[in-house]
Amino acid sequence: MVKLIHTADWQLGKPFGKMPDDLRTVLREARLDAIDAIAAVARSQGAEHVLVAGDVFDNPGPGDRLLRQALSRMRDAGCTWWLLPGNHDYARSEGLWSRLQSDAPSNVKALTEPIAVQMDEQCWLLPAPLAYRRTMGDPTAILDELATPPGATRIGLAHGSIRTFGAEQQTNLVAPDRAARAGLDYLALGDWHGFLAFGDRSAYSGTPEPDRFKHQRPGEALLVSLAGRLALPEVTPLPTANFEWQSLD
Repeated sequence: MVKLIHTADWQLGKPFGKMPDDLRTVLREARLDAIDAIAAVARSQGAEHVLVAGDVFDNPGPGDRLLRQALSRMRDAGCTWWLLPGNHDYARSEGLWSRLQSDAPSNVKALTEPIAVQMDEQCWLLPAPLAYRRTMGDPTAILDELATPPGATRIGLAHGSIRTFGAEQQTNLVAPDRAARAGLDYLALGDWHGFLAFGDRSAYSGTPEPDRFKHQRPGEALLVSLAGRLALPEVTPLPTANFEWQSLD
């Protein structure tokens, strides 16, 4: 049995410009605190790997101080972090991800190329990083082409939408049957800010620290248990948030 934590949409450094100054500071700090909460969940569940399915940062140019704070918290967590560029922090050349790779401790891995990576003896991670904020094609199509050894557990990691969100033109759209097309045992997705599972092998983790009540879900990360190749994953949402958002009449 392999256990891992699936999370996404941290959006570290979000400015919260419409909030009062004192609350703005508290909300930004809560986003960093979510890293500690996720690490605590990983330790309590015996999960050695944390998959972050995009939008680690709110923009592709976070300040040096914020980057150092995030890496420091991940360094001391006792697990391995696998970070994927999303539409907010896409992998532009000589930007955030070059800085992160240069400064990251050994337990923080930046997945800036669509290359299969071995996580442990039996699991391979297949990332689909975003190189641009908006991609007209399906960013997960590349997963069909990534080869792994026979019998290896295949875990996809991507950022995009299987829903329209009510907009006229959609980008970063993911085929809802991508897990089956690519022969994945599990597809870890980011972009939708509330927990959402679809099919037998695909899920959005939601955000660990919400900033609104739109999705009617608390802040969560997912514990994903995999018993081996072709076994159905067991997915369990676990709480991580400091704050709960409510709409009051």
